[in-house]
Amino acid sequence: MTNATHEVSAALEQLDSAPDTLSAGARDNIHQWLSEARYAKYIPQVVEHIMADKWQELDDAFWTVIPFGTGGRRGRMYPIGCNAINDRTIGESAQGLAEYVKEQDDGSRELSCAIAYDTRHNSRHFAELCAGIMVAAGFKVYFLDDYRSTPELSFLVRQKKCSCGIMVTASHNPPSDNAVKVYWSTGGQILPPHDEAIIERVMNTQDIEQADFGQALSDGHVAMCKEEIDAAYIAEVKGQRFDGPRDLKIIFSPLHGVGSSAVCPALDADGFTDVEVFADHAEPNADFPNVPGHVSNPENPAVFDSIIERGKEIGADLILASDPDCDRMGAATPVTTDPKGEWRTFTGNQLGAMLIDYVLERRSKAGSLAPDHYIAITLVTTQMGRRIADSYGVKTYGNLHVGFKWIGGQIDAAGPDKFVFGTEESHGYMTGTYVRDKDGGVACMLLSELAACVKAQGKSLHEKLEALWWQHGYHAERTINVFMKGSEGMSRMQALMAKFRNERPKQLGGIDITQVRDYQSLTTTKADGTSEPLDAPSANMVILDLAENGNYVAVRPSGTEPKVKFYMFTFVPAEQLADLEMTAQQMNERLDSMAADLQAFADSV
Repeated sequence: MTNATHEVSAALEQLDSAPDTLSAGARDNIHQWLSEARYAKYIPQVVEHIMADKWQELDDAFWTVIPFGTGGRRGRMYPIGCNAINDRTIGESAQGLAEYVKEQDDGSRELSCAIAYDTRHNSRHFAELCAGIMVAAGFKVYFLDDYRSTPELSFLVRQKKCSCGIMVTASHNPPSDNAVKVYWSTGGQILPPHDEAIIERVMNTQDIEQADFGQALSDGHVAMCKEEIDAAYIAEVKGQRFDGPRDLKIIFSPLHGVGSSAVCPALDADGFTDVEVFADHAEPNADFPNVPGHVSNPENPAVFDSIIERGKEIGADLILASDPDCDRMGAATPVTTDPKGEWRTFTGNQLGAMLIDYVLERRSKAGSLAPDHYIAITLVTTQMGRRIADSYGVKTYGNLHVGFKWIGGQIDAAGPDKFVFGTEESHGYMTGTYVRDKDGGVACMLLSELAACVKAQGKSLHEKLEALWWQHGYHAERTINVFMKGSEGMSRMQALMAKFRNERPKQLGGIDITQVRDYQSLTTTKADGTSEPLDAPSANMVILDLAENGNYVAVRPSGTEPKVKFYMFTFVPAEQLADLEMTAQQMNERLDSMAADLQAFADSV
């Protein structure tokens, strides 16, 4: 018996006597990693963990197999484990993608894959790993040789007519995380039936074949195309512009991510010359050192606090921020036109509503809007967007899953030539047909145009939003997350979803629940117990409709993080508005009450 074999045997014996805190799933997966040839290179690290009694680390890394969700395969980085992002799980993802794409290939064109990466730890390493695997599988790789945005990767797929694409990013997750987002030849993230088929290949990957990145580059199998694609991408973003005022003082924060490569050139191309990149967030840094909690998420109002202080100091009109891979945009402005006064941020739903109105208004005035044009939103996006679209006489596709990939899919299904705008509640926005994913660059450009227009009218963006409320009714939304981490977390998530379906509360915020829409069973159940079919896409989500029209709550487990998300919606029709400030206070109190009820219900599981 060799020394290595003896160590594995000793580790297996130790595994058999591991404490009860090690889950059954972890035991099974660790045993696989110690006994199957495909994991041979990781055996020494697994053995070391076992012999050092690192049972918690092992349970975290092995209790399940990290899945594909609405945003790809995402999670905490750790050098070993099937529930972690590492060379093996990233390699499986690329290998499974390559095998499936090759199976679907009809031989009519060269197999090719676009690859890009963000500023996170190991992103460049994972990008080169994926490139080597795709080359070994017979693909030509188009590689963006620097930190670049997710929408630019989507653009690259379409521009080079690639078979697929890989973006290495964990979006706005903590510094510990990384991920791959997988793209189809449309430039959109993978959709059924491709997603399940790719997952099946990934889960059954045995050997991972990898070409040397440097050699592949020398041999011409990897093509660096950053400068070419940068110029073409910015030209397409600029193509979405509208003429108008450009007198605006802007502060932009990339939140330590890639945003400066997309937003700054886009604003410059659109004629905005007074733009300052916020110095504290300008450095590409995987630890996100100067943002609260080291989480670079423009959905979090706290990331704007220090930038607002700078805005007051220099008299800025608008603050923009993008997440680490620049597919999301957040913003803050003075409440009035006085930059020395109070500032407030906007929710993703509020920004989406204003951008929908801006684009539709400009298209309508230009005579380039017809009844067969459409916007696209998801099931958890504000209905204010639909009401705005109705007022311009255009369609809304809103029966869509959570995740921007479904908006991208709807564009191709309904016809891209009639698409006007797409938005989701989590600060994702898209216009044009050059990409099939949300784009922080074009969102920043369009919001800057709108802000310059309202400034020229002597108003602020907050006052513009109030005008939209008066016209379309007051809408207020809020999202809360209940985290359920670890091996026990998945069981709790499943139990909570089951309880909402079978033992749901009677009221939320003091308002009766009149019906439950179950997107898994595709049934709508009324309060009296009667039910009817639900015409909708299948998903693990329920929507609780309240007695007051337009007030409801959507509940779903996250596809990328160990949490259940509650999306709360309130609405007061325009004809019932008398005092906007009082209505806002009342709806905020209603949201507080609904949130408390939902949290108590979750805690009971």
